[in-house]
Amino acid sequence: MRLDDWFLTDEERGNDATRLAAWSEHNLVRPLIHGATYFADLAARVADLGHDDLLLFTDWRGDPDERLMPDGPEVAAALARAAHQGALVRGLIWHSHLDALRFSSAENRHLGECIEEAGGQAVLDTRVRVGGSHHQKFVVLRHSDDSSRDVAYVGGIDLCHSRRDDARHLGDPQVAPLPGVYGERPAWHDVQVAISGPAVAEVEKVFRERWEDPAPETRQPFRRLRDRMQGMADVPPLPAPAPPPPPAGTHAVQLLRTYPHLPRRGYPFAPQGERSVARAYRKVLAQASSLIYLEDQYLWSAEVIESFATALEREPELRMIVVVPRYPDEDGRLTSAACAIGRMAALARLRSAGGSRLAIYDLENHAGTPVYVHAKVCVVDDIWANVGSDNVNLRSWTYDSELSCAVIDAEPDPRSPSGARKYARDLRLTLAAEHLDREYVDDLCEPKAVFEAFAESAARLEAWHQRGRTGDRPPGRLRPHPEPKVGRLSKVMAGPLYHAVVDPDGRPRHLRRAKDF
Repeated sequence: MRLDDWFLTDEERGNDATRLAAWSEHNLVRPLIHGATYFADLAARVADLGHDDLLLFTDWRGDPDERLMPDGPEVAAALARAAHQGALVRGLIWHSHLDALRFSSAENRHLGECIEEAGGQAVLDTRVRVGGSHHQKFVVLRHSDDSSRDVAYVGGIDLCHSRRDDARHLGDPQVAPLPGVYGERPAWHDVQVAISGPAVAEVEKVFRERWEDPAPETRQPFRRLRDRMQGMADVPPLPAPAPPPPPAGTHAVQLLRTYPHLPRRGYPFAPQGERSVARAYRKVLAQASSLIYLEDQYLWSAEVIESFATALEREPELRMIVVVPRYPDEDGRLTSAACAIGRMAALARLRSAGGSRLAIYDLENHAGTPVYVHAKVCVVDDIWANVGSDNVNLRSWTYDSELSCAVIDAEPDPRSPSGARKYARDLRLTLAAEHLDREYVDDLCEPKAVFEAFAESAARLEAWHQRGRTGDRPPGRLRPHPEPKVGRLSKVMAGPLYHAVVDPDGRPRHLRRAKDF
């Protein structure tokens, strides 16, 4: 199998200004399913940092008091300890919108202050489009004495409240706001990956490109003055990059990104923006022939969903399984309606293309409480697997900054049907095992088998709910996802909000007109 049949070439990335390699081989990528799994792994690795080691991180939201494990340490304390032990700690934290709008301006600033006090350096970064965000969530750890221990974490999990959940889905004791339908302690489903090998140096390049951007970290004079007074506008140079870590496994890794087109002053590393996330999906979906497995927080935008729909129409045996949250993360009348508008359009297009070969589910825990699906995972034909910060919508594909890790394993999977790769199939089956409450899932390698297993499990659980939840609860956590509904008046009122705020388009005008990325 040729990697360039599935991965973007340098030319196909569409960004000549970046220092990123097209892809790197001989890596080891470990999926870390659940925030508790990721936080425990991160805490152990950070605690082991010493003099002249490097800790680089980006975050959309950072809560300094979030505990990485039940007994700690807290995020700020873990990063501060690394700095006290002589590690060079540098962070790029999104400046964020106001807390009154359910964002995290105060928390992000406080995390930056804690890092500064410990001798590290954090920048509150708002070099984005109006209403946009830095949505990348990754950490790079490099060791001055042994590069084989280097690791990079990439995915959708922020260093903040509500993320430290596990397979039981009882929720994080430290809670971030979500609508009341998710309960007082919302259950949270998420995925991160840990990368070892040469690709760690590629993730480091992503950080360095943003860190070395000469543009002011904010265009707002008051914020800029405040940041300078608190030392959070200083951007000391990073040490020269070390050579890439040695080979660690059989995984080829391609880093995919989104950066918006900035009308006034573009990023020096992406003058016209970068939309390699979108371009990669379009290339991979043109190859899809048997199964698309997708977990996504939003699943919005008929234009973005078109590549999935086209694949379903092209391949009569192609099936698609989607796992999304049952309810949106906003419960305001107009905002929830705006969310529903986007999903209605996407689902209508998918259903017209796939019919009975499309199945859409949401999750609940064993207490019957909905689980908020924040994961951003896609597995295609058990060959290409992607985990990142990007959702399937225009905002993630064009407007915010995003980073994801696409993997193709050089090791074939020995199970039938043949042609699959071990990493992609193992990731899909691990997720299926949790959602179905099954230990043995090797019988679900065949796309039709897993499609039917999901449908049967969800039907049993839905029937139990229809009976008033009487009798023993059947195993499994999947429920059929209901069709979103929006009244005519709400649709008229919320439509402009959806297009302007919820799911804006960050492409240059000529690409918008051409409906290209």
